[in-house]
Amino acid sequence: MIRYRTTKQNQLILDAVQKHCDHPTADQIYLEVRASNDQISRGTVYRNLDKLADLGSLLRVKVPGADRYDCRLDVHYHMICRKCGAVVDAPLAYHHELDQQVLEQTGFLVERHRTVFEGICPACAADGTQK
Repeated sequence: MIRYRTTKQNQLILDAVQKHCDHPTADQIYLEVRASNDQISRGTVYRNLDKLADLGSLLRVKVPGADRYDCRLDVHYHMICRKCGAVVDAPLAYHHELDQQVLEQTGFLVERHRTVFEGICPACAADGTQK
């Protein structure tokens, strides 16, 4: 069991992530927290984000470019725009049957799987300058 003492700093960091629905990067969180507490270091923010994710207090979303953080803890999928980099929750139900299929075919006990859909978001598609 991971032991983790709640501090003012990690509470500020968790609060900052929970204010977002846009899956902020560690650097975005650092800049926000630093604005309210100029004594906090970038390393402290990064270490606390990692610990909070390891404890299950927030979700680390692995996407190209930089990890993002999500306060939504249920199993769900994400979409990333390859043009603007926006990361949003995908409106699809999690497919638990895939976890079971992997177990049945390989013996590997899946705790969860993560899927990230990559493409162009509606705002970028509307501006007509797709790459």
